[in-house]
Amino acid sequence: MTDALRRAFPDAACTLDHEEPERLAVRGILSAQCTDKRVNITSAELFLRYKTMDDLLAADPCDVADIIKPCGLTKSKTAAVLDFANKYCNYWGHTVPDDPDVLMTCKGVGRKIANLIIGEIYGIPAIVVDTHCKRVSYRVGLTDNTDPDKVLTDLNKVIRDDDKIAFGHLAVELGRTYCKAQNPDCGNCPLNECCRKRV
Repeated sequence: MTDALRRAFPDAACTLDHEEPERLAVRGILSAQCTDKRVNITSAELFLRYKTMDDLLAADPCDVADIIKPCGLTKSKTAAVLDFANKYCNYWGHTVPDDPDVLMTCKGVGRKIANLIIGEIYGIPAIVVDTHCKRVSYRVGLTDNTDPDKVLTDLNKVIRDDDKIAFGHLAVELGRTYCKAQNPDCGNCPLNECCRKRV
């Protein structure tokens, strides 16, 4: 199944800009209920103003809120971004931890974002279960669950470690292109023959 997705989407990759680990983490926080395109645009402005996490930590929260407002959930995301900057600067020795449980002590960082970070930054096998991945995995029969944590548990049993990082990106591409929430294009889907078509 993963091989079929790789053939269909050979360029699938993380769509959040991630030139520096700490900036990817901040973008991950901003991505909740927001498109990656919007996050990339907004974070470019944020990092133009605050070039380091130390700069961000020293920032006026109201100024940070004004910049990230287009990403929505402004109050909670501002608190989360500043909490990350604090932990990064004062507790984590200016490094991004490779332990998802440590990352999840930060506001706004759940399992999805923690897995994104350790996968993209450290190459640790981890599946990012977002809305697309959850929907696609259920429809094709990789899980009978809809709760993200349970979906992740099921996927970890059937997806090879070598494919785990890529699988999340591939599932997003499939979900955006064919396996849409409404009116899925099953006839042209690369997984048509092995899908149980629960639509």
